[in-house]
Amino acid sequence: MIAATMTSLPFKLSVGLDGAQSPDDVAISVQILILLTILTLAPSILIMTTSFVRTVIVLSFVRNAVGTQQMPPNQVIVSLALFLTFFTMLPVFNQMNDAAIQPYMREEITIGQAADGASEAIKEFMLKQFGEKDQKPLELFVGIAKIPTPVKPQELPLTVVIPAFLINELTKAFQIGFFIYIPFLVIDMVVSSTLMSMGMMMLPPVMISLPFKVLLFISIDGWSLVAETIVKSFK
Repeated sequence: MIAATMTSLPFKLSVGLDGAQSPDDVAISVQILILLTILTLAPSILIMTTSFVRTVIVLSFVRNAVGTQQMPPNQVIVSLALFLTFFTMLPVFNQMNDAAIQPYMREEITIGQAADGASEAIKEFMLKQFGEKDQKPLELFVGIAKIPTPVKPQELPLTVVIPAFLINELTKAFQIGFFIYIPFLVIDMVVSSTLMSMGMMMLPPVMISLPFKVLLFISIDGWSLVAETIVKSFK
């Protein structure tokens, strides 16, 4: 006969819902709900409102232009884009901390005022990326939203600024990617013409041009140059 032994646990876990005893309990519950919502949407917010989109697209263009297939891997590209994003956005994060987070932690402002202060800081950054010739995305979404014009960009809601900012970031990332492709395209054309003149049509030009493209990229310290270009492209 096998005797079953019960092992006592050092703690007890219980899950339940209790009625709020005071208005403070309700306020704390709402704050927790808002915090969990923000944490859930944090990746999307990071992608939509920071320099991440332009950075990761340009880095992907570099990898495709060199022709190294999956080198560096996607994890390395995304990680490098994240750290470059944190470096680029540090002044904005400091502004958000001074204008919203710290006053809220000192209980000088409400959570709504903190959210307004943080959104104004990030909106200011996004609007700075629109040059005089880059107003079409803003005009597009202002027209779709049927906002009366003329209107100051600072008065536009985030629902208009964020999609316009994303369109603008995609455009600038592809512009930078175009100029990245040019020198590597020249190497491909030279290698292809050389192989055709030698009658070596069965040899893939990529096999010959890849070492030259990697050598060119290393000789000009390509990664440092690309990182500098990305960071300095933001205002």
